[in-house]
Amino acid sequence: MASITIPPVLTSPRDDAMQLYRAFKGFGCDAVAVINILAHRDSAQRAYIQQEFRSVYSSELTKRLSSELSGDLKKAVSLWVPDPAGRDAMILRQALSGDSISLKAATEVICSRTSTQIQQVKQIYVTMFRTYLEHDIEKQASGDHKKMLLACVSAIRYEGPEVDRMIADQDAKMLYKAGEKKLGTDEKTFIRIFTERSRAHLQAVSVAYHNMYGNTLEKAIKKETSGLFEFALRTMLQCAENPATFFAKVLHKAMKGIGTDDSTLIRVIVTRAEIDMQYIKAEYHRKYGKSLHDAVHSETSGNYRTFLLALLGPKS
Repeated sequence: MASITIPPVLTSPRDDAMQLYRAFKGFGCDAVAVINILAHRDSAQRAYIQQEFRSVYSSELTKRLSSELSGDLKKAVSLWVPDPAGRDAMILRQALSGDSISLKAATEVICSRTSTQIQQVKQIYVTMFRTYLEHDIEKQASGDHKKMLLACVSAIRYEGPEVDRMIADQDAKMLYKAGEKKLGTDEKTFIRIFTERSRAHLQAVSVAYHNMYGNTLEKAIKKETSGLFEFALRTMLQCAENPATFFAKVLHKAMKGIGTDDSTLIRVIVTRAEIDMQYIKAEYHRKYGKSLHDAVHSETSGNYRTFLLALLGPKS
């Protein structure tokens, strides 16, 4: 469920493009005008605006925004304007050229997306950066974490709701034998089951595991694995069970304690605004007894705050 509010009477993409151009003219940029337009247009509308801007002014809207805006607002708007697959490709490219913190962001994106979404990202990644996503994963990741990410981006997974309970039971038994039952861990089995099975199937495996062994599969993963490999497995499992809960936790962690992890805040709000933000907001309120709107309001300021709150939609 999307959270952004689109005006009942829309101006045309050409009018939007012209208003944006006017916002760029003169001394300084009229950031409020930029936010009032872009934060209230969906992915298809933003694509039309970009086309019109290119057609009328012979320049790229994304480049103009990058030169006119600054700081966290620039990062958020620059990430919002592209289509979802292009946006994920941008996030992954940046995350796969950094440190272990960046690698965690890459892992979050790869392990929380559907198989179809990942295939689209892979195609755009090659077009945008003239290299394969797999190549960058090979360069930056290592060990079982690397094997997991490569398996994620290469496997074509079923995405429907149907589940074979017998196979789910068998997978639960195999995961138990590969982890808690033995000394050491058979990581290959975890990687194979997690990257080849659908979300509905993984959810059924998790239920079967708990019924059979009295322990949760997530606790078994925590006990048997570590580091980014553990994070990858837990991300896939949590997104199979309830992606809104997973992202509510990520947002809470980004705003907890002193300081704010703005890159995570931007990434999650921008990438989920048109997918399931209404559910994330409900889960956040349920888990933390505070609205996500209020949390973001207290952790941000200025036009950056205005933009993120616009993407979150009405306070609920």
